[in-house]
Amino acid sequence: MNKITLQGILYDKKSSYLRGPALAPPLIRKAYRSDSANYFTESGLEIRPELFDDKGDFEIEDYFEIEKTTKENLAQGFPLMTLGGDHSITYPIIKSFFEKYGPIDILHIDSHGDLYDIFEGDKYSHACPFARIMESELASRLVQIGIRTFSTHQREQAKKYKVETIEMKDFHLSKLPKFENPIYLSLDIDALDPAFAPGVSHHEPGGFSTREVLVIIQNINVSIIGADIVEYNPTRDINGMTAMVCAKLLKEITEKMLNI
Repeated sequence: MNKITLQGILYDKKSSYLRGPALAPPLIRKAYRSDSANYFTESGLEIRPELFDDKGDFEIEDYFEIEKTTKENLAQGFPLMTLGGDHSITYPIIKSFFEKYGPIDILHIDSHGDLYDIFEGDKYSHACPFARIMESELASRLVQIGIRTFSTHQREQAKKYKVETIEMKDFHLSKLPKFENPIYLSLDIDALDPAFAPGVSHHEPGGFSTREVLVIIQNINVSIIGADIVEYNPTRDINGMTAMVCAKLLKEITEKMLNI
């Protein structure tokens, strides 16, 4: 069985509202190892710590260090799981994947499109990563699921870059996309309704249940070559509840990485 490379990116300097996601990676790791649960996925595969080639958590000062770090951690050729961090980290991560694989297909699960050309004067804001990815032609296909905050500008951006969007108001499990190529999965925890994941900076009511996100992950029909779990903000969490959600999703995504 192959291993999965694991890296934590302790970075939230591109957050627009609250800081806190830089604190998340070690707390997700702690929840994953918690005695209150076990290492088994719902299919019965045990995701034990030794399955990970764990590179540890990286304290990032310069935003562009993320690309260099990710490139080094991709070198062994294993699928790469990243624990963030705010969503700005996805752009430099995808740049590293592009260098190794060329344009890739991306499945993005989020309440926000993150397609702003510029946000609060910053082109690298956590509200902008997918604009940077698409304008740089790093992705051959971008599918976004769960969006429920589209501004006029972001709708225009989605049209400009031919983004396939299933907004939350239109979501049904029968509409889950099918892919032909391996994908990168980017999962923003605020895709979930705040009732299921209160530990996020931006509470956007009307989102997914934990079960719905699990069904989306479990129905991915191609290999996952990379993934990130981002925007968990421990300063807003309640009794570590969102950390446990992140740990559950970590196990289920890792199973898909190992088994397809």
